[in-house]
Amino acid sequence: MDFKDQIMQLAARAEKMIPQLQTEEATKNALIMPFIQIMGYDVFNPFEVNPEFIADIGIKKGEKVDYAIMKDGEPAILIECKHHLENLDPHNSQLFRYFHTTKAKFGLLSNGMTYRFYTDLVEQNKMDSTPFFEFKLTEIKEVEIAELRKFHKSYFDVENITNTASELKYLNEFKNILSKEMEAPSEHFVAFFTKQVYPGVLTAKVKEQFLPIIKRSFNQLINDTINERLKAALNQEKQKDAQAAVKIEEAQENPVSSIITTEEELEGFYIVKSILRQTIDAKRITYRAAQSYFAILLDDNNRKTICRLHLNNKKSLVVLDENKKEIKYEIGGIDEIFKYSEILIKATERLNKK
Repeated sequence: MDFKDQIMQLAARAEKMIPQLQTEEATKNALIMPFIQIMGYDVFNPFEVNPEFIADIGIKKGEKVDYAIMKDGEPAILIECKHHLENLDPHNSQLFRYFHTTKAKFGLLSNGMTYRFYTDLVEQNKMDSTPFFEFKLTEIKEVEIAELRKFHKSYFDVENITNTASELKYLNEFKNILSKEMEAPSEHFVAFFTKQVYPGVLTAKVKEQFLPIIKRSFNQLINDTINERLKAALNQEKQKDAQAAVKIEEAQENPVSSIITTEEELEGFYIVKSILRQTIDAKRITYRAAQSYFAILLDDNNRKTICRLHLNNKKSLVVLDENKKEIKYEIGGIDEIFKYSEILIKATERLNKK
């Protein structure tokens, strides 16, 4: 099961469990701890996830934050948890007070349903009052899953996230402003657009007349855009169906042509390549697709198979040992390939000596 599927599964479970979660501790155990696990961190390993992390504030000693995601012995993300019905207010949270006392670059405030990520974009070492990234678990969108993936243990990079945090923050703020204005246009908003089309004096009566027109214009624009995208999607589906029909005909004439390399297989290839490029020239790592597996090779040589990926049904990673015996490792998703980095490196080193 890949990252997206795991998040969607947790969202589905959350809706069913919410009525049973009467306390903050129950919210942590049922929603937030599973979320941290999906992000690739071992909640039972204090070197990765430190519960009740102590963050002293001045003369106050022994102050604690619910969890700290650790990296190289230092906190990287501080997490404060609330009951799922509790309002998330950073000004009243311990997270807001603790942020500057540690080396953590990010703060996460969550009630198990809503997740708010903070950093220090406005003033260094002082947590911003507004999150740069926020999502609701049961309403999470594709683009939000892509942003959330950056915090996964396998991809976590402070500099990379920080570089995009500012843009993401303002993007979300603009979206919120536009959403509010489209729902209930303010006087300034109405005046701005009315000036573009009305040559007369903008009296209160004129603005009142244009307010519903502007609101309808935005609604119609959105509807037209959605309709155009639906038409484009339908046309693409028709083209895909036609292309699929051609491929079926070609496959019947030539069975080899029916082998299709999937995006998941390519992503698996790039993960293996990123692991091995530390020890060998990445250009030497290639792949070949077969009917039942996806092979990753050294020097494009079948006799130098680094590993095979089986991603059709039950996912697995197959590596040959020194006796050319197949060792099979079951994986829940391609991100778990990172767990076998050392095995892949050793297998490649053996092949490189041949």
